[in-house]
Amino acid sequence: MNKFKTASKTYLIIGSLIFGMIFGAGNLVFPVHLGQLAGRNWLPAAAGFILSGVLLPLFALLAISITRSRGLFELALPVGPWFALIFLLLVHATIGPFCATPRSATVPYAIGVAPYLSAKMQPVGLALYTGAFFLLVYFFATREGKITEIIGKVLNPVFLVMLFVIFLLAFIWPMGKLSTPQPTTAYVHHAFTSGFLQGYNTMDAFAMLVFGVTIVAAISQMGFKGSKAVSLATTKGGLIGCLGVGIMYFGLIYLGTTSRHHFAIAENGGTTLNQVAHYYMGDFGNALLLTLATITCMTTAMGLAIAFSQDFHERFPKISYKAFLRMNCLLSFAIANLGLDKIVLWSTPVLMLLYPLAIVLVLLGMFSPFFGNAPVVYRSALLFTFVPALFDMVNSFPPVLRDLSGSQSLISFAKRCLPLYDLGLGWLPFALVGTVLGLVCWRLTLRRQ
Repeated sequence: MNKFKTASKTYLIIGSLIFGMIFGAGNLVFPVHLGQLAGRNWLPAAAGFILSGVLLPLFALLAISITRSRGLFELALPVGPWFALIFLLLVHATIGPFCATPRSATVPYAIGVAPYLSAKMQPVGLALYTGAFFLLVYFFATREGKITEIIGKVLNPVFLVMLFVIFLLAFIWPMGKLSTPQPTTAYVHHAFTSGFLQGYNTMDAFAMLVFGVTIVAAISQMGFKGSKAVSLATTKGGLIGCLGVGIMYFGLIYLGTTSRHHFAIAENGGTTLNQVAHYYMGDFGNALLLTLATITCMTTAMGLAIAFSQDFHERFPKISYKAFLRMNCLLSFAIANLGLDKIVLWSTPVLMLLYPLAIVLVLLGMFSPFFGNAPVVYRSALLFTFVPALFDMVNSFPPVLRDLSGSQSLISFAKRCLPLYDLGLGWLPFALVGTVLGLVCWRLTLRRQ
């Protein structure tokens, strides 16, 4: 019995570690927005969202563990060193200063500050808030101390408790029925795939590819010996962590769906979350939500900024860690001042290109023992994935680029020739064909040898 309790406690610790890695700024706003968009079709939309936003990060962690890679670079190395380096830089830029890190500042601003400022004051308010935010990120990221431990062990749990209180109030006194709100156009017939694509915005698969080696190393230090034991512990702990994230997602999607009875569909989930907090807890709820969201998003920004600076300093050692950190914070500040809506709008095409490559890379890493990690399988699968992913990227361009004649010609061609293109999954059949061809080439090579 004592041995069982010890094992359960260990897996719970691993699960909480993985939960902390996954749940960040984007995880607050996108599920709420999904609930508003999906309306009564929230359940299939939630299933798609959880597949890409919860299970895929778990698969990424398992791929790191199974291949015994020391990070994203080594996981992608079978494709070739140039691909591995370019993919690493693109992923870091996406979850770093060009999207996820600035978004960490704009999410709490959208939740707790923007609703109280006039349109004229929005640029000034955003600049002041994000400036202070990234000054604190830089300050804490360059100093050793107990502040991060306090944030991680005290303030983040307080934030989660507050969310659970809102969930509890929403279940006891619901704002309306889940079955009533009408779904938007994208969620009428394709709720699952729309939810799946919305899960890209969390960028958790990217984050796990970057942070996964840290988690696997921590699990190894807990006394698990051998790759099988580490992978099993990773799976068990990962399921616990992902269950926690999934519960949070269902709660946030529920809030978004039921909020349609009182509030119009907002531009982003941050506005809706602020409205819901005020509905149940008044001004006190708004103030508390802003404070705790700022703190939890700041820890996310710190983790991303530190990982970016460490990895880039390792690849380019002539430039110091602090120089990369300063560059990260300055770029993040500049892009954050575009606002949350524009960050999401311009980051979507990048995610439509990179996410399919990451999905295929992760799945190949998980099943690599079955084909000896053969480079030909990786290269064939990713090459076949890359071309249709480019067309998916064009289709998700902001209107200013999508309406260009060149873009429209490419979109028309893709609609005629690429299956599943209208669903944003034009890469999927090609990835399967590329993988099969790669496996055939690998088997033929083995026979010749």
